[in-house]
Amino acid sequence: MQKRLGVCNLCEAICGLEFTLDEGAITAVRGNPQDPLSRGHICPKAVALQDIHNDADRLRAPVRRTAEGAWEPISWNEALELAVSKIAAIQDEHGNDAVAVYLGNPNVHSLGSMTHGTQLASTLRSKNTYSATSVDQLPHQLVSHLIYGHQLLIPVPDIDRTEYLMVFGANPMASNGSLMTVPDFPKRLRELKARGGKLIVFDPRRTETAKAATEHHFVRPGTDAYVLLAMLNVLFAEDLTAPAAYIEGAGTVRDAVAAFTPERAEAHSGVSAEVVRRIAREYAASGAAAAYGRIGVSTQAFGTVCAWAVQCLNALTGNLDRPGGAMLTEPAIDLVGRGILSRGHFGKWRSRVRGLPEANGELPVATLADEIVTPGQGQVRALVTIAGNPVLSTPDGKRLGAALGGLDFMVAVDYYINETTQHADLILPPTAALERDHYDLVFHILAVRNTARFTPALFPKPEGARHDWEIFRDLATGVMARRKRQPPLKKRLMAQARLRLSPTLTVAALLRTDKRKLTLKKLKAAPQGLDLGPLRPTLPGRLQTKDKRVHLAPRVVLDDVHRLDAVPLPSADALVLIGRRHQRDNNSWMHNTERLTKGKPRHQLLMNPDDMAARGLTDGEPVTVTSRVGTVTVEALATGDMMPGVVSLPHGYGHASKGVSHLNNAEKLPGVSINDLTDPELLDVSGNAAFSGVPVEVASAMP
Repeated sequence: MQKRLGVCNLCEAICGLEFTLDEGAITAVRGNPQDPLSRGHICPKAVALQDIHNDADRLRAPVRRTAEGAWEPISWNEALELAVSKIAAIQDEHGNDAVAVYLGNPNVHSLGSMTHGTQLASTLRSKNTYSATSVDQLPHQLVSHLIYGHQLLIPVPDIDRTEYLMVFGANPMASNGSLMTVPDFPKRLRELKARGGKLIVFDPRRTETAKAATEHHFVRPGTDAYVLLAMLNVLFAEDLTAPAAYIEGAGTVRDAVAAFTPERAEAHSGVSAEVVRRIAREYAASGAAAAYGRIGVSTQAFGTVCAWAVQCLNALTGNLDRPGGAMLTEPAIDLVGRGILSRGHFGKWRSRVRGLPEANGELPVATLADEIVTPGQGQVRALVTIAGNPVLSTPDGKRLGAALGGLDFMVAVDYYINETTQHADLILPPTAALERDHYDLVFHILAVRNTARFTPALFPKPEGARHDWEIFRDLATGVMARRKRQPPLKKRLMAQARLRLSPTLTVAALLRTDKRKLTLKKLKAAPQGLDLGPLRPTLPGRLQTKDKRVHLAPRVVLDDVHRLDAVPLPSADALVLIGRRHQRDNNSWMHNTERLTKGKPRHQLLMNPDDMAARGLTDGEPVTVTSRVGTVTVEALATGDMMPGVVSLPHGYGHASKGVSHLNNAEKLPGVSINDLTDPELLDVSGNAAFSGVPVEVASAMP
């Protein structure tokens, strides 16, 4: 028996683990109590890491789709030659933008994808680059770029010291945080309450977090902005603001929110004016308060306004950069401060078909299908997907799936045949998480405590396998060499040098040259991770704006506040749809492991009993759910956890209905894809998909 320390990199919590091995096989997985960030916490997904490692469904060698639609194995040399020749030929004939790239969520959880996958995308030089960012988090990055000067300079609640945590549309009891790396949230919440603190939650569903909160208030989907702006209105009206000297634009914000009274918020959102006023006053008086919003506020038509208002609440009450408030990290590898990650930009170019603005070098994924099916100069003719499943996870996935069938060529870097990769001509599978080294380049930037941890691979790379970074290296260098019009020699040589450097050596170099002067040797000697201390005040020095000031009133946001001002009151009888996530789900994958899918079904449409009664529906019966773009049939489940007028389907389901029958567990996992209902025309100003608050009709599906 052997004990080895490792890490779970499946979600943003990056929990430290302890593996027990017996003759090379995992016999137990537990949380590592010595990890300074996760403190022994573990969730079911971490235990399921061993299932991925042993999964018979996981591809371990390249496969090519035959003319008959079957899959046949192919050697790495043949596979890479096919991919390189096809991509280069299509770009030579039709231009760089004829090849699109989609980067899925797992990319940011892989060291090799962070160091080399982005290099591949850069090498292709295509404006048709898309990612999961415009699925559920782009508003936060845009706001941080606009007011703090960098897309990833995102303050996180200093949860270990806060006294008043206000949460909009987030469920960290299930997620362990998102754009806030906070493993062991349940224990941290108990600690917050033990010191007399409060957790206030606004959500249209009584989530796991809402049930554990001091207070929970239902808010109609898509109307959070009215509540947030009304709280700002109260702060100004009652002289409760105390912004730091380096904050500009408070007066402009005051004028922008003047019309958004608590009474108006009540009419739109259902949250009473009295509650809005009381909580705004409590928040301002706390002295150690933090406001936080996540997927529920990101994925709506005014997600950017919501993300901005959250930052305004923190900044205007003096809770920005204050212990117990919203603070910034000081990671051992500071990708933000060193300028390694782009500060961001917005609207440098627009999509060909719908004229949507790019954000941080990417176009909104909601328009990917448009770019594929619309003929003309610049039409997307080939697609490279990297650890992504947009057919199941982006708006109107059914239409996108149909569009993929019309591509000239598609290659996927993925180790599963899923709803998206089943349309590929070629799949290139990398090693799995336990077979490669790991260091979190991004989530240390968003963590609630400063720590650093390097995790060597638990298992050696299997013979004949390739790491993701090796696949990206060979694709990028191959395409550069094959293109008729190549980059200048100096740029080509620099790119090749970066691509040849392994992710581990890249981390070693970055550690050695960063301000903390840590070394890879020191981190390897402390596999449980190093504690670098609690968050501390860093502003204005850490700001990435040229003048080292917070610019609280960007024009992009103010213009959208004017758009919000013109929105009519919602219909009292209308139903709107929201998504939901579960601790035992990992977005659109890991549903073929028995460990995570056993137990009570969780695929149903959640619906308030009063809404069911008004439509003559009964608990458990099949119903049709219809939106502008599609109809699905699913069982309904009556629950008082839903706000009246709101229904909910889980994100990432619908495997069997999408024809992915090869997965061992697919037939055991009923459900439909919520994204066969979400509307690609409903977008936030940032380009983020507006999944929350989609108008739907629900009717009986009984004959």
